[in-house]
Amino acid sequence: MLLRVDPSSEAPIFEQLAASVRSEVARGALVPGDRLPAARELAESLDINIHTVLHAYQDLRDEGLVDLRRGRGAVITDRASSHTELLDSVHSLVAEARRLGIAPATVAALIREEFRS
Repeated sequence: MLLRVDPSSEAPIFEQLAASVRSEVARGALVPGDRLPAARELAESLDINIHTVLHAYQDLRDEGLVDLRRGRGAVITDRASSHTELLDSVHSLVAEARRLGIAPATVAALIREEFRS
């Protein structure tokens, strides 16, 4: 598992970290029951603030992707399986958007709109 952040990105680091975990789940590198690194350990390895890591972990908890327990840490939940299943659909959507020449920002906007309806 390789969690990454880009300090030069405009996206907040906690969002990048959460997205990195989601990506690892979607590609099957993280499965239900896997433990994420301790917040302090991850913060030190990425040279970021521990509260940034905790914010990312709490967002993932709020999504139901991670279970946070004192003394046990952050553990990937059974809900991760649905993320892996979705990946095939995402690949198909991206391939179709490329074939049609539709920009990624447009695809993202269409997805956001679909979630609102």
